[in-house]
Amino acid sequence: MRNAWCLVLAVFLLSSCGGGDSTSNSTPPSLASSSDVVVSDASAGATPFIALAQLTGNSVASLKSIAYTIAAKAGTVSKPVHVTYSMDALARLAPTAPTPTSAQVPIFGLYAGYTNNVSLTLTFTDNSTAALTLPFAAAAYTDPNGIYDKPTVLKARAAGSSLGFDYFAMKSMIELPVIVDTDGELRWVGTGVAFGNISVFGDNGFYVGDPNGTTVYRAELSGALSSKVLTPPPGGDVIFHHNFDLGKVGVLSELNVGTYLESTISEFTLADGFVKTWDIAAILSNYMSAHGDDPTLFVRPGYDWFHSNAATYDPSDNSIIVSSREDFLIKLDYDTGDIIWILGDPTKYWYTFPSLRAKALTLQAGGLYPIGQHGVSITSKGLVMVMNDGFGSASQPSGAPTGETRTYSAVSAYSIDAAANTATEVWHFDYGQTIYSDICGSAYEASDQSVLVNYAVADTRTHARLVGLDSQRNVVFDFQYPTNVCNTSWNAEPIPLDNMQL
Repeated sequence: MRNAWCLVLAVFLLSSCGGGDSTSNSTPPSLASSSDVVVSDASAGATPFIALAQLTGNSVASLKSIAYTIAAKAGTVSKPVHVTYSMDALARLAPTAPTPTSAQVPIFGLYAGYTNNVSLTLTFTDNSTAALTLPFAAAAYTDPNGIYDKPTVLKARAAGSSLGFDYFAMKSMIELPVIVDTDGELRWVGTGVAFGNISVFGDNGFYVGDPNGTTVYRAELSGALSSKVLTPPPGGDVIFHHNFDLGKVGVLSELNVGTYLESTISEFTLADGFVKTWDIAAILSNYMSAHGDDPTLFVRPGYDWFHSNAATYDPSDNSIIVSSREDFLIKLDYDTGDIIWILGDPTKYWYTFPSLRAKALTLQAGGLYPIGQHGVSITSKGLVMVMNDGFGSASQPSGAPTGETRTYSAVSAYSIDAAANTATEVWHFDYGQTIYSDICGSAYEASDQSVLVNYAVADTRTHARLVGLDSQRNVVFDFQYPTNVCNTSWNAEPIPLDNMQL
């Protein structure tokens, strides 16, 4: 019995002293709890809307990502800017690449002329997090063009209003695109290029085309600017015009090619250059000839007979839809270029050709045909949406029918029944038929089926009107800027600065 008690006592003592079983229930400290990372410096970036925060410490080597949030000004409604960088992204985008003991973080979306409250969240490789704060007094900014820092707020966004976007970019013909929030505050401008109309926001930055050639600029929100000259398709002098749109594998662009004005669409990537081209003059000529029409009466090199101004990729059937301001919307098979359908005003010249008429969709009663439209896109419900400017043809042969011209512009969204050759205007927004933007403009859907409407040339081409619609198409905000024709905001698109992952 005595030996048994001794054995029990021995086991108890070993257990109490950590002997025997080496398993421990203690949790090792997280990387965040032992972090020595601090904000050691902060300096101004390329513009007052950008700052460069310098983080230092031995624990930088254990970071997985760095996020920042810029607190909203008191009395504003737009969501705070919130951006997350992976460390790989910082290696690409920061002016100074990270080291094991330092990381430079570009902070964009600041209020100019204001002390911004910036909070940073450090995420370590064990997924623990640590928080840092950075008050940053950004310098004041005066727009050299006297436009973007002076909006006239015709309707301010109200607190509690529902809207699926909080920031948008205006594509300017006099500087890089500018980003504004839904309170009308200017939140980003770039430097280095004096144009930004031929552009699109993609991969968390702007692709910008040179209107005098095939150079593509890449404008990062961090302030960096790079460029690449793309080898043009054959056929004579080639230049970009109008717009860039996101495509199937890259960016859809509109091209002038030799004497074929504004009738070529080409998709490019920066890595591979032009990867796919649709010569719409050739596509229409071949089709019309094969179906008994004389294409030389319609396809006229040297004249602006087509005037492409936008394109969009439709993944539902692997096609592209091209906006021809002069004629119609046309859907083409992505791979073959075959014409799938045409939607346009049947009182225009194009409808007089039986071959084209055979591809035309009939619009159900009560709808507005797209006339002089811009900014074609596919909505979350699969509708084809355009800014329906309402200005008839301007470059057709003498005596040819030019179609209807309205006194107002609208946003139109269509469902298409290709099998029945019909289109239905599911909804349109015309602001009480009070605004006419005859040329230029756009309308794009954001999350929650909200829509950003850009009346680029309202009031006889003297004002740009930027209007936010909620999912029920109620006006949430309405901002006005001075413009000279399309200069201020030829096109505009929502930008996700409130939740950006780089």
